[in-house]
Amino acid sequence: MRTDSEIQKDIAEQLKWEPFLNPAEIGVAVKDGVVTLTGEVDSYNKKIGAEMAAKKIAGVKAVAEEIHVGPSPSYLRTDTELAAAAANVLKWHTAVAEDKIKIMVEKGVISLSGEVDWNFQRQAAVDAVKNLAGVTRVNNYILVKPGVTSKDVRQKIISALQRNATLDADKIVVEMLGNKVLLSGTVRSLAEKDDAEMAAWAAPGVSSVENRLGVVEPAYSF
Repeated sequence: MRTDSEIQKDIAEQLKWEPFLNPAEIGVAVKDGVVTLTGEVDSYNKKIGAEMAAKKIAGVKAVAEEIHVGPSPSYLRTDTELAAAAANVLKWHTAVAEDKIKIMVEKGVISLSGEVDWNFQRQAAVDAVKNLAGVTRVNNYILVKPGVTSKDVRQKIISALQRNATLDADKIVVEMLGNKVLLSGTVRSLAEKDDAEMAAWAAPGVSSVENRLGVVEPAYSF
């Protein structure tokens, strides 16, 4: 079992490894394997990047992300400017059907809604707008249209998990409730838990994913 100080040290090193993050801006506290991230960064993308970095570390049970986004003066934008920029970036994104997505902006928070055929289109829309200067958060309310049968979807997800070199697919159980995917079993890190969920979302017609995967720290031999 890894100690909190070992986990904290590894997260600090991981933050240094990420080229777009400044570790001096981010505080890391660990108690019983639960990580709390604090501080202030100048973009929403950095906020998400810090959380993803922490999830990669073995022994992390959960991440409480309390980082504040305070755009630098050069990044400040009005909601009208942000809405126009978001509409423009979606218009030029080849993976996004921009006519199917609605944009709302309030105090730097972008909310996306609408309906698309695939989850990669849903995620591509978020990825496109989260990098815009002045964005403090992105709410994703975009829905995915139901597609193929549950049996076909389940098999596609299982195959995708088996192809993923970072996952132990034998320890992951996939169930279907209509077009909803239920994942259970165990993984070795929060990053692997996220990878499994992304694999489930990649199947056609998946409308939601309930991720009940538990994180079990691997045994280390020294």
